[in-house]
Parts: sequence; structure tokens; C-alpha cells
Amino acid sequence: MNILCIGDVVGANGCEALRRVLPELKRQYDAGLTVVNGENSFEHNGIVRQSAAHIFASGADVITTGNHVYRRPEFYQELERNPYILRPANYPDTAPGSGFCLVDLGRVQAAVLNLMGVIYMEPLRNPFDMADHLVRQAVDAGARIILLDFHAEATSEKRALGYYLDGRITAMFGTHTHVQTADACVLPKGTGYITDAGMTGPQQSVLGIRPEIAIAKMKDLLPVRFENAGGRSVVCGCVFTVDEQTGLTRQAQPICQMVEMEDQKGDHK
Repeated sequence: MNILCIGDVVGANGCEALRRVLPELKRQYDAGLTVVNGENSFEHNGIVRQSAAHIFASGADVITTGNHVYRRPEFYQELERNPYILRPANYPDTAPGSGFCLVDLGRVQAAVLNLMGVIYMEPLRNPFDMADHLVRQAVDAGARIILLDFHAEATSEKRALGYYLDGRITAMFGTHTHVQTADACVLPKGTGYITDAGMTGPQQSVLGIRPEIAIAKMKDLLPVRFENAGGRSVVCGCVFTVDEQTGLTRQAQPICQMVEMEDQKGDHK
């Protein structure tokens, strides 16, 4: 069985690129489960009902998020309504939504988990302790496949959590930094791993933002209004080939596909 994980979708450009490419990627890799990080899928940051619907219509089974998930208060109700849109589980229990869901794949149950790092991020609950809790919850629910999106800034924190969970989960893919790392692998005890799956959005950008705007922000240290770039897009992620009997990973393969397209702005169609 193959599990397809797609990195942070950025704005209308990223949403359109995903729609063009994801159906073929699912066919190409015969994906039994597809998870997409959508926390930046709204054109002006965050995620909204329309961009989430676009991601699902493109072929995602589960949408994971991160530190921008609560940027749009109008989305809180959707987090409560749809169990397949996750937010990091280490937010307070009073926060809308959940960081855990079960997906019935017929032959096997899969649990998808979502956590956020705390190094250079918000002071949430310890992700290592929360990972222990979520893994126990998944095992108790009968899940043989356990997949984690760890939305974190520090590569050290991501790698440490990967080794901490090695052999206890099927695979972990990192998100948030928007730059795909060159370390996709199977850890010693059988957990598939990549520090960051990369970004789905405009290639000629600074993490999805128009370069001149990012430069002005960093050079002049003055407030700017971020605007997503357009043009050619990239769809990045990782495919994990999984043994359904053991729940462990046999192979981890990064993917990165270019998409030629016109600028995409505004609404999600």
C-alpha cells in the first residue's frame, strides 16, 4: 500500500496546481491514502471552507494544518463539523477541532495524527508527550497504519520526534518550512520519515510569497502586506510504501513536480 503526503498548499496558485496534478499522482502511485497539508490554502493566509473543499475535491482524504489554522474564525465551525480536517493536537482541548482521525481503508484502519512543534513556535503542550497519547489512542482504536504530520520549524525537533516514534508509527512527514528536505528514508525500526515534505505553490517565491515583498520585509524591517506569487508552480510531497501487516514502511520516496500555469488569484473554483 502507498500513502501519498503533500506539503503545504499555498494560496490559489497552490490549490490549482494540486487540482491539476493530484489525481494523476494518486493513479501513478496507486495511493491508498492521501493526506494534504492545507493550512495556507486561502489566498490571504490560513484556510477557509472553500479552499478546504477544493483540496478534498482534488483528491485528499485528510487535510492537516498547523500554526495558521485559526487565522480565519469563520473556519472554526468547519473544524468541528468535519473530522477529516485536523488541527495540531497539542493546542488546548478547548480549541476547535481535533488532531486525530480514523480512516477506514477496508482492509485496514489508518489513524492520521497532527502535531505542532514548540521550538521557535507557539508554546503548546509538549509534542513528545502528545505523540505518546495519540499513538496509544490510535492503537486502542485498532489502527494498524499510523501517519503523523509534524508541523514544526526546527529540523532538530522533527528528527528527534521521528527517532522517538521509530517503530511505533508507520510514517512521519514534516511540514511548515515549505522547503523539501533531502532526507526521505526509512528509520532503523521501520518508520518512514522526511523532515519536510515541501510546498505546493509558486516556485519563484519565498515560501510562496512574492520575492520582492519578502526582501523588503527582511531588508527594511518595516511592515509589509504579504502577497502570494504566481506563475509556474511546484507540487511537493512524499510517498511511503507500507506493509499493511506490520504497519511499517518499506520505502520513502520524495516527489516534486513542476506545473506550468497562468497566475492564479482570488477565489477557489
